[in-house]
Amino acid sequence: MAQILKVIGLMSGTSLDGIDVALIETDGERVLGFGPAMALAYSPEERAILKAALDAAAGMATRGNERPQELDRAERLVTEKHAEAVKAFIAGQGLSEGEVALVGFHGQTVLHRPKDQWTVQLGMGEDLARTLGIPVAFDFRTRDVAAGGEGAPLVPLYHQALAETLRRPGEALAILNIGGVANVTYLDAQGGVLAFDTGPGNAPIDDWVMRHLGVPVDANGAHAARGRVDETIVARLLLHPWFQEAPPKSLDRQDFTSAPVEGLSLEDGAATLTAFTAASVAAARAHMAAAPARWIVCGGGRHNPSLMKALRDYLNVSVEPCDVVGWRGDFIEAEAFAFLAARAMRGLPLSLPTTTGVPEPMPGGRIATPD
Repeated sequence: MAQILKVIGLMSGTSLDGIDVALIETDGERVLGFGPAMALAYSPEERAILKAALDAAAGMATRGNERPQELDRAERLVTEKHAEAVKAFIAGQGLSEGEVALVGFHGQTVLHRPKDQWTVQLGMGEDLARTLGIPVAFDFRTRDVAAGGEGAPLVPLYHQALAETLRRPGEALAILNIGGVANVTYLDAQGGVLAFDTGPGNAPIDDWVMRHLGVPVDANGAHAARGRVDETIVARLLLHPWFQEAPPKSLDRQDFTSAPVEGLSLEDGAATLTAFTAASVAAARAHMAAAPARWIVCGGGRHNPSLMKALRDYLNVSVEPCDVVGWRGDFIEAEAFAFLAARAMRGLPLSLPTTTGVPEPMPGGRIATPD
């Protein structure tokens, strides 16, 4: 039987809000225990550095030029902040470095264009391993993309492991993660798994509010709640070829922006972008063998009451935050990269033909040791 490890997982998502840290006990196939978790927020200045890297990476993709210096500056920041987060976590929880067998380091995605075989996650795994004195698994997406896969989403195998105790006989279940981009793991009635990005998540809403108010999120969906949805704009956005494209498929954070609601009021723009995110999730049902009887929602989007209401309106079935079923909704992705780190160490697949479109189950990740 495979060894059970204590693994720390790290996630810095496309919302650019900060770093999530979570510890689980796993052998890479089962989740045997949940340890502590914490979050470390980025400062406004640090967010600005990461946003500059996103913008620079978009230009690199279109021009095919050399790596911009904004990426180097952001990569140093990402690595240093992740080291700070892990050290604070270990010290705060009274752990010894020897107790933690492995760290799963996703890094910060600044560019994801799998059809052009571009995927860029900032973060120096070797430097992090040396700084922490703990082996680090990193670079989870490159091998998948090089093999012709989408490189995303990578969380579905963790979703599948978590959902083992939730499955009802003969029922299809959807696990929706709403970060900057939204993605779904669809578990059919026979236990098969299909996964893909559904469309925009929080990113267009966040960017819209940031531009108008200088704050990073529509807290509690308050602005959207006061606005009126422009149904014409939502209908037009749903005509985008992306929604007809068969999965597996994945998006870059910049693929859907707040530009379509330019000219609307703050409130109406927030309401329309919120409705578009929910409508794009509903459109994803066309790619599923049978409509899920219930949706479990993870990620930051579940904290937005306006978005959760819109999801219930568009889906017209049970939609519940994952906290209701006992999951740690703010740390699912961090936990997932701990789980994937253990799989990478064992050489197990991180992705499947039905999750990223790779031709066969695909191992991935690299392991950096402290020496």
